[in-house]
Amino acid sequence: MEYISTSALANEHDIKSSELFDKLKALGWIDKKNDKWVLTDLGKQKGGQTRTSPKFGEYVVWPENISIDNGEQKGKPKLINATAIGKHFGISSQRLNLVLSELGLIEKDIAGWHITKLGKGLGGRQFEHETSGQEYVLWPETILSNKILTSGFKDADHHESEKVVPIEKDIETPTPTPKSNNEGFREKFPAPLRTKDGHWVRSRAEVIIDNALYDYKLAHAYERKLPIEEELYSDFFLPSENVYIEFWGMEEDPKYAERKKSKIEIYKKYDFKLIELNDSDIANLDDHLPKKLLKYGIKVY
Repeated sequence: MEYISTSALANEHDIKSSELFDKLKALGWIDKKNDKWVLTDLGKQKGGQTRTSPKFGEYVVWPENISIDNGEQKGKPKLINATAIGKHFGISSQRLNLVLSELGLIEKDIAGWHITKLGKGLGGRQFEHETSGQEYVLWPETILSNKILTSGFKDADHHESEKVVPIEKDIETPTPTPKSNNEGFREKFPAPLRTKDGHWVRSRAEVIIDNALYDYKLAHAYERKLPIEEELYSDFFLPSENVYIEFWGMEEDPKYAERKKSKIEIYKKYDFKLIELNDSDIANLDDHLPKKLLKYGIKVY
């Protein structure tokens, strides 16, 4: 059985750690002695245990499926780790975690892998190693057939299988390639403009943005599908920090403005990191974009 710390349990229930500690004290499961939380006999009966780590000292852990309302352990779906998921897709656990991070399901920090709001929505659970204190995430078996994850692997396979075709100097537009069920917008407005790094984009402003990212030596994708059920594409995506970039260039068009509003709402819904650019930013992009990137810890100068 997996056990999680009180702080991790609070995170599972989307409440502050201090609030959960107060609630558990009111339930009689823990008590405070010498400024330290300790298990009571009732807390032990509910399944609580004490762990010790070199980093955190002595702390209380609980069965990962415990109910903080009645203390009963609830039946939950089987959880699997990155090793099992990686084996299913034929990759290592290290590579699997990088894929999950690129999809915005987990984030790397000094303590290990931390689950995001999007990852929680897919049933991921945060855990902490009882001796090292390292954080890791377990997933329900349904993740193996989840559309977001499987599409992520399909996209990767597609890019790896693409052949490099020499481009003649007099070619100004790319050879049309089959697309999945994309928005009518992407078919209505082709991408005829080529950037420094070979991307084909749809506007002069996007050429300037793409070239700037290339000059900043930032790995980036153009028209990256967001890792969500909704069919939505970002203008640019920076995988190093999971940052999306949107250029709003037709805001005077009512339909475009409505589409912009809808996209922003989706970015907020999933807590995605978003940089927004408009025509005034493009005029002096090297003054504006580095500042916006720095807000997400990306330094280019």
